[in-house]
Amino acid sequence: MFANLDIDFIIFGIMPYAALTILVVGSIARYERDPFTWKSSSSQLLRQKQLFWGSILFHVGIITVFFGHLIGLFTPVWVLDAVGVPYWFKQWLAVIIGGPAGIAALIGSTMLLHRRLVDPRIRVTSSFADIGIMVLIWLQLAIGLLTITQTLQHMDGAEMVRFMTWSQSILTWNINAWTTMIDVHWLYRLHIFLGLLITALFPFTRLVHMISGFAAPFRYLLTRPGYQIVRSRRTRPLNDRRRAYDARQGKTGPKITTPAE
Repeated sequence: MFANLDIDFIIFGIMPYAALTILVVGSIARYERDPFTWKSSSSQLLRQKQLFWGSILFHVGIITVFFGHLIGLFTPVWVLDAVGVPYWFKQWLAVIIGGPAGIAALIGSTMLLHRRLVDPRIRVTSSFADIGIMVLIWLQLAIGLLTITQTLQHMDGAEMVRFMTWSQSILTWNINAWTTMIDVHWLYRLHIFLGLLITALFPFTRLVHMISGFAAPFRYLLTRPGYQIVRSRRTRPLNDRRRAYDARQGKTGPKITTPAE
């Protein structure tokens, strides 16, 4: 095994498991240790128009690309054969849908990155991780679009089936899955490497708010019935309200410095 410890084995054999492990363990650890950092840290009060269009283009594009990859890579090949979907048709569908979605996401990410780097008020509130992950996502989108130039050279679908087989073999713990990816074009290799790197960095950046977007509806519908998030319009200080409540109830409640039960 160690004789074959080359770039293909590292990227396609080791990194997928390392990235997924860091993603799961790191996300759980962050939520348990620093739950109040589980947010996107919005700066929406600044450059609102640029944020609006950049955010719309980026999120619509990236969500389309994400689910396109998810469905495209993890749909078993036998399902395509069973329903009679030609490989070339699926590959053309990926290009036709994924291409415009990737362009939209790239334009949106460019606007968001420009906004964060150019505006000094936003820049001062941005961490190294904020800027770094946006640069990586921008590069990933740009390289993903460049891979289309290679895809168009083999539209029979054979290369697509190759990536599908590798992805599904990783999930089934096939230790030889990486051998199916030997000698793939360097653009694909770099694209997959960046994707796995972003996956590993996910728990340590603002990207964790994506999990909230998927989990929040289930949390509030299934595990917290009867709860509703509201914004209070009360202007009287908390301590004054507590004293008034105590006077009505005829007892002493928790002080302002005492954690409420």
